[in-house]
Parts: sequence; C-alpha cells; structure tokens
Amino acid sequence: MSATALALPVTLIQAQAQSVADGLVASLLARLAQGGDAVLDASALTQFDSSALAVVLACRRAVLAQGGTLRVTGLPERAQALAKVYGVSELLV
Repeated sequence: MSATALALPVTLIQAQAQSVADGLVASLLARLAQGGDAVLDASALTQFDSSALAVVLACRRAVLAQGGTLRVTGLPERAQALAKVYGVSELLV
C-alpha cells in the first residue's frame, strides 16, 4: 500500500537514539498494521555515530517480528562503511 518512507533525523547520536528508535518502531508497526510498507529514508543523516545503525537494526527487528520487511533507502556512504565494519551491512539492504 503506502510506500512513503519515514525519515531518520539529520543528527542521530547516542543521546537521542532510544527515543528516535521508539518513535520509528511505533510508526513502522502502525504502517504495517494498516497494510503499508516499512521504509526508512536515511538520506538526511549527516551527523551520526554507530547508534544510528542500532536504531535501524531495532526497527528491522521489530518489523521482522511482525512478519514484515524493512527497506532502508538513502543510507549515507559513511553509515554503509560503519555497517561493513560491524558486519551488519547485509542486514540493511
């Protein structure tokens, strides 16, 4: 149904990671419940640390637990490199 992506914030560091994850998970699960798609747009991320990956992975776990699939678009190169270092890049496709 709806493929409108939820946007990650410009800044996503440890200080706000839990609250961002909580909000995104709730929104993604609501979309799934309504028959929509679970899509995150990471293109706005400019200031982030590994917590951003943790947020995306938390979203992925929640969506998978409900039988859905999470699609991540616009992941910045630096975040992709971090994902490779941590061995989770294949989980973010």
